[in-house]
Amino acid sequence: MFSAHPLAPSLNQRARATTSVQAGAAMRRWQFLTILGVLLLPQNARAVDVGQDGTPLSVEIHGFVSQGFILSTNGNNYLSADSTRGSFQFSEVGLNFTKSLTDNFRVGLQLFAQDLGPSGSYDAKMDWFYLDYRFADWLGVRAGRVKIPFGLYNEVNDIDQARLPILLPQSVYPIEDRNFLLAQTGGEVYGYVDLRGAGAFEYRLYAGTLFFDTLVPPGSPYQVVNLNVPYLYGGRLLWETPIHGLRAAGSLQDLRLDASLLDDNATVNVQIPAVLWVGSLEYAAGNLLLSAEYSRWYSKSNSSDAMLFPASPTTISERAYALAAYRVAPWFQTGAYYSLLFPDVTKRDGRENVQNDITMMMRFDINNFWLVKLEAHCMVGTAGLQPYSSLNDNAPLGALAGTWGVFLAKTTAYF
Repeated sequence: MFSAHPLAPSLNQRARATTSVQAGAAMRRWQFLTILGVLLLPQNARAVDVGQDGTPLSVEIHGFVSQGFILSTNGNNYLSADSTRGSFQFSEVGLNFTKSLTDNFRVGLQLFAQDLGPSGSYDAKMDWFYLDYRFADWLGVRAGRVKIPFGLYNEVNDIDQARLPILLPQSVYPIEDRNFLLAQTGGEVYGYVDLRGAGAFEYRLYAGTLFFDTLVPPGSPYQVVNLNVPYLYGGRLLWETPIHGLRAAGSLQDLRLDASLLDDNATVNVQIPAVLWVGSLEYAAGNLLLSAEYSRWYSKSNSSDAMLFPASPTTISERAYALAAYRVAPWFQTGAYYSLLFPDVTKRDGRENVQNDITMMMRFDINNFWLVKLEAHCMVGTAGLQPYSSLNDNAPLGALAGTWGVFLAKTTAYF
């Protein structure tokens, strides 16, 4: 999906993939029902006896089913075309399998389906999969579709029970870019080094590519005839400081998207290189969690035909948030965050050029397998609505309500 990701701005309003036919929709529904059926299998049906000696495979199986509700105010649709009236188009289901083949060798995969506004429609897919071999604590390798270590929380973007927010701060972890940022197909080298009196150091370095479906706002004169990411690489360095509970990290990603667009039988080739970095700080002590991250994303576009598709100079977006959370009781957590987004650091005036997001959150753990979350956002600015222009009749961001709100509720069952 072309959206707020740095690959997106140059193509966002200009390209449109072919829409799905009815047979494709039927196949997606069948895939979704298959996942749901496996989730509902009896517990004793989840271990399969396949060993030559009759021993069980001992595969770890986990899954989740989520249903959410979205309500936005002041006429600004967000995430879903019906959010101003209240929308239940916020559903997720996942099933993952992991297995330790030896003490040092592990494999895993996750099936995932989602329905969220213009994306998803229960299109079941391999969310991630990997082969992981650890030679020692300081050296391991992974291959497959591997989760991207970007910031502190990108790797829990698909694990609702592992975090307090329904939506992680959208300036750094935009939900519409989940297909871009969650995982990459390639390889990774990682390790953990004990620094003794200086704490500990974790490194993760990766390289590969991205495979994704394209979906951009309708009404564009272009059709995407070819789309690929020739390279993607990056890494994260994380320091567990000698101060108990204090972590600091730096993440960097470099990539390029190449696209061929067709317009009235004329083809134009576009290249969009991008660099993303984020600095992170987290402190956890007892029931208290404090975190803050600051990020900048750089992107530009080069075109083979400036008349059909004008090239653009480097654009720098600025992104930051600060979060505080507290576990009041084993069954109740609450917290808040402030998130700030400037899509272009040279443009800071006007509601269309900024997004301020003040969020209050609550989480209720009904039992060990079921939780309920409530979340309220006070939004000032409309820059965060840019990926959802088609949900607002493609109205200019400056014409939308500058102060608006979003209420979300979500319940998740998991095992």
